[in-house]
Amino acid sequence: MSSLPLKVIKSLEKRKTLGSLRHLKFSKDAVDFSSNDYLGFAGNEQIFQRAGEILKENFLFRNGSGGSRLLTGNHQLYPLAEKFVAAYHSAEAALIFNSGYDANIGFFSSVPRRGDVIFYDEFIHASIRDGIGLSAAKALKFRHNDLEDLKVKVNRLKNDIFGEVYIVTESIFSMDGDTPNLEAFAAFAEEQKLFLVVDEAHAVGVKGPGLIAEAGLQDLVFARIVTFGKALGAHGAAILGNEQLKDFLVNYARSFVYSTALPPHSVATIIAAYEFLEKDGAFEVAKLQKNLDRFKDEVSKRGFQEHFLESESAIQCCILPGNELVKEASGKLLEANFDVRPILSPTVPEHMERLRICLHSFNTEEEIHALFNALRGII
Repeated sequence: MSSLPLKVIKSLEKRKTLGSLRHLKFSKDAVDFSSNDYLGFAGNEQIFQRAGEILKENFLFRNGSGGSRLLTGNHQLYPLAEKFVAAYHSAEAALIFNSGYDANIGFFSSVPRRGDVIFYDEFIHASIRDGIGLSAAKALKFRHNDLEDLKVKVNRLKNDIFGEVYIVTESIFSMDGDTPNLEAFAAFAEEQKLFLVVDEAHAVGVKGPGLIAEAGLQDLVFARIVTFGKALGAHGAAILGNEQLKDFLVNYARSFVYSTALPPHSVATIIAAYEFLEKDGAFEVAKLQKNLDRFKDEVSKRGFQEHFLESESAIQCCILPGNELVKEASGKLLEANFDVRPILSPTVPEHMERLRICLHSFNTEEEIHALFNALRGII
């Protein structure tokens, strides 16, 4: 059968009509203001060489793992990596998953059970939403970063909740680059005996061990999700928590149980990236912070404040409402040799389409200045 089901065809046509149909593209050789490689680790030769040394030191000359970790895939680099990751993030235990998506799917589909309630930030990542969708728990969203709205909704249901209550947020949101008041959220969860879960994907490395450990809140957070495919420039993710949570996930997280384990080289790269972060990461973080200061100075000097969302992270967003408008703006920037991607609705709310500008430690002062010269012609 060569034709597609009618509903599938209509879905594609709808995306075309809205100007939001996605396509796979190759990154051109333009100045990178798009990738999540915040510290330049993805192309770091020292990390690449060290990963090879780790494989040789452990006599692991294999291309693949050969199976899931519960079968033949649990090679000796896994416990080394998990011990390193847990210690770096001040956690009791860490369990590595194949990706941040797998980690969130595995956690939220298995840990919250029938009778439990999950309160999640309305801007939470799609992987968490998908995991919640697989859970038997009831789920309710609260307004973005709004603790008071969360309190109202928790109190409203207090007498009707017979299971556990989970609160889910991110330390740095991927599309807005902003941060909730983590101290206040942690205090509320502790006071009400609720389980706080924080996705730290965009904070790890950029903020050292993440904003939770940086603020000393790790003992007030039930679980953290950290990923290796962004500032660490590697692949995979880990869930941080206590040993009992790790044991539970090994037994019940289906995305862990039924996935072929990462190959030795991937895990060696994780170890090498953490070693480099611990030794020389502060230097790259300082360069990134300097670029962030330069960027925000340019926004202020050029009077662009009304176009940019407030953010102290490496993610800076220029709002240009309308899918066609923001795609056109991204195309003009590419013509000027800047790789800045458009974020379209429905990924973000309608009328909040934006250019998502990611800063890196390797961007130069000249590149940032030239980017704003190009933006001036667009804005």
